[in-house]
Amino acid sequence: MNFKFTALYILLIVAVNYGFSVVPLVELPGGGKWPPLTLVVGFIFVARDFAQREIGHSVILAMLAAASISYFMADPYIAMASLAAFLVSEFCDWAVYSFTKKPFAQRVLLSSALGTPVDSLIFLSLIGIASVEGVALMTVSKMLGALLVWYMIKARQSGKTV
Repeated sequence: MNFKFTALYILLIVAVNYGFSVVPLVELPGGGKWPPLTLVVGFIFVARDFAQREIGHSVILAMLAAASISYFMADPYIAMASLAAFLVSEFCDWAVYSFTKKPFAQRVLLSSALGTPVDSLIFLSLIGIASVEGVALMTVSKMLGALLVWYMIKARQSGKTV
């Protein structure tokens, strides 16, 4: 069995958590803060959908493995906030992905649309920098990655080159 998306999912979580530990936050005009690495997090939500296609509901174990690795490689505080946010948002994402009978591309988009705002709110709240602007910008940043992958899947399904 091939586990390339599962490995990518774990690697992305660890890399982003490490990055959150070392990349400075961007000050927003309203006084909020935005972690620029959120631009990558949208890809994590989509990678989870692909990983779930590989390993089914065991994708939760992959998330826990990534959180454990992150705890030792990144700031433990960031890793724990990320784990808490991922647990809630990934279960939302997982439920949409698992129980809707929509085509794969639609499930990717719907699951990301539900999971990304939940993840943003929880993560930013736990690290103490939640603001309306920050949550909104973080959600939009994550959805950009999800939308890009959704577009690529749709184009591939219709035979177009991206």
